[in-house]
Amino acid sequence: MKIVVRAPNWIGDSILAVPATYSLSKNFPHAQIWMAAKEWAKDLFTSHDFIKGVIPLPEANDLKSLRDSVQKIKKFHFDIGVLLTNSFSSALLFYLAKIPERWGYSRDGRGLLLTRGIALKKQEDCSHQVNYYLDLISGLGLKTSPPKICFPLTQEEKEQAKEMLLSLNIDLRRPLIILNPGASYGAAKRWHPEKYAELAILLQERKKADILITGSTDEAELAESMTSFMTKKPLDLTGKTSLRLFAGLISHTDLFITNDSGPMHIANALKIPVIAIFGPTDPSLTGPFQEPAAVIKKDVPCWPCSYRECPFDHRCMINIDPEEVFEACQKFL
Repeated sequence: MKIVVRAPNWIGDSILAVPATYSLSKNFPHAQIWMAAKEWAKDLFTSHDFIKGVIPLPEANDLKSLRDSVQKIKKFHFDIGVLLTNSFSSALLFYLAKIPERWGYSRDGRGLLLTRGIALKKQEDCSHQVNYYLDLISGLGLKTSPPKICFPLTQEEKEQAKEMLLSLNIDLRRPLIILNPGASYGAAKRWHPEKYAELAILLQERKKADILITGSTDEAELAESMTSFMTKKPLDLTGKTSLRLFAGLISHTDLFITNDSGPMHIANALKIPVIAIFGPTDPSLTGPFQEPAAVIKKDVPCWPCSYRECPFDHRCMINIDPEEVFEACQKFL
């Protein structure tokens, strides 16, 4: 039997969907489990031993990309397709690929495209995203395993990351801290660059820490803005690593400080201490799932919201002080 799982599009959501995929594999121990994932997320799944392989899907969502994806998936002759995405288009993909069994949540008007549609329970609206995916598995009448998120790295990947750090003259006997000031969802999720700079200076002066800045190529300007406030410049690796090399670098750090973002979940899956700075979003839904982690957020009248850009004064982020975040770092350093 061959089963294909359509992975969520966001990197963070893909990490949080791993327990559900693992549970699925335990229910079908003799089946091949494949992931269909967007190009930018495909490398998240390559080292899980219960996943046979990954089918990369194009980044675009146009008609040509749909046709190409249909043909690609058809070649595998899958028996079951499980949708961890919510969109109509992802269900249409499995329908057009003629997968006999198509399972997923009955939402976004796609019920007719599914052979088993699971109704969304009300309490799932206030449950962590990990449980949202697991509830789909249990809703299908399958057993779920105790949830934990992980990101297996090979020894070679860890060594490659270590060699890169050494080539950058990082002394691994000193505290090494990554600051991840971006968030691809939008500016509303981002603690301000000058605040990150103030925090970095505190960590340099009081903890003698080496600071790395990470992020995607699109966040290079954000990193430059942050470093412009600093005298002792941190190492800026924004846009300079692959996804798995980035994870390898995280595995060697003492602390990962970040906004609500995909990299936050990668660090949490690697069991690296995480300080998560939350603004407009709810950490009970999308916060770090496991220890060691600490969340910093402020209660403001307009919280929570779903804005990508704050239309007001961004008080949920402005009210977070670098000294407060530094104090939260203390227990991990």
